[in-house]
Amino acid sequence: MFMVIAMGTITINVDDGTEKIFRHTVEKELGKGKGKLGSAVAEALDLWVNKQKEEQIMGRELALLEKGFMLGKYTIDRDDLYERKH
Repeated sequence: MFMVIAMGTITINVDDGTEKIFRHTVEKELGKGKGKLGSAVAEALDLWVNKQKEEQIMGRELALLEKGFMLGKYTIDRDDLYERKH
């Protein structure tokens, strides 16, 4: 059984200082060798994408909190939960 993994190519430009620090960190953490830099970049991209997703979820949840909750005949909003007065 064979597994085919498609790989894309992204060409990026970063300033020399960032590149130097990144390469040094990759070498220190993962060692030297084929694919180490690509693995580190893929991990960094995954972390960034996941952070963006979490921020979107947090934004939606905060909007729901601001809207308030219907609990029977009572409506409780975020200010009530934290005893905040305007």
